[in-house]
Amino acid sequence: MTTWQGWQHFATTPPPAPPGPGGPPRSPEQRLAYHSAFVTLRTPAIDTLATQVRTLMVLGRHQQHTARPSLIVTGPPAAGKTTALLHVGRACHLAHTRQTPAPPGPGHVQAPVAYVLVPPGASAKNLTAEFARYLGIPTSTRMTTTQITDAVCHTYNKAGVRLVLIDEIHRLNPRTTNGAEAADLLKDLTERIHATFVYAGIDVTTTPLFSGIRGAQLAARATLIHAGPLPARHGQNHPFRDLVTGIENALDLHAHRPGTLPRLTTYLHQRTAGRIGALTRLIRQAAITAIHDGTEKITRATLDAITLDHHTEQQQRPTR
Repeated sequence: MTTWQGWQHFATTPPPAPPGPGGPPRSPEQRLAYHSAFVTLRTPAIDTLATQVRTLMVLGRHQQHTARPSLIVTGPPAAGKTTALLHVGRACHLAHTRQTPAPPGPGHVQAPVAYVLVPPGASAKNLTAEFARYLGIPTSTRMTTTQITDAVCHTYNKAGVRLVLIDEIHRLNPRTTNGAEAADLLKDLTERIHATFVYAGIDVTTTPLFSGIRGAQLAARATLIHAGPLPARHGQNHPFRDLVTGIENALDLHAHRPGTLPRLTTYLHQRTAGRIGALTRLIRQAAITAIHDGTEKITRATLDAITLDHHTEQQQRPTR
């Protein structure tokens, strides 16, 4: 998805859908593929990000000479940051192309959304090269950073980019010479590209990204959205149980009894520490196992038999 063609394919391909009532049964291969990709369930982070992006895009629409306000989605690993970023980016892409369709012809391509990964050990030159690669802007090793940046800003504005998503922002280290130049480049891009910038990274407030003068500049412009583990209870609401229920409703298993997983909410919360990524992986793996072994249902025993990532497994497993 870090090229325009790849992003367009992602944004315009219908996402996986749960089985419809009364629809024809799907083959085991189709159901395995479905549980592998699975649906994207709305979370508090996705709802907050969608609202904030919509507001900031309107706020910065006519801002020309200074950096527009931006957003940073932060939190621990496997908290749903990239999922939220991609979900909102797809919604923005589809809304824009629906409201302002491009005129016919190959010369009128619209690229409302850009998705860029910060490369490891990012310098200003290789970071701006990633921006260029997304839209297929030709570059050469003899080009200077300034030349590539000028080409990027001109092409992005001409293509109508309105939302720039930058993932893995925690890789940026302004304490190093390369990192400082890359941070300065991002500030330059936010002032010259007529778009709203949204970043995502792991626990960015604890990284060098928010330290020093450059960190203060970023903190003064960016609104933080925390995508952390879901609590078992929040006031009168039960957000983790609601997510478990939503996942269960999306399963495509022939013998699974509705209500089984919500009754295991306490176990699932202890097992995954409320981390969305760990929860969805656990249940998807259990569903795939249930199809393979023919049981077609998820039980506590099925879940106990699955080993998750090392970080999650380091926690003490709940006992019966």
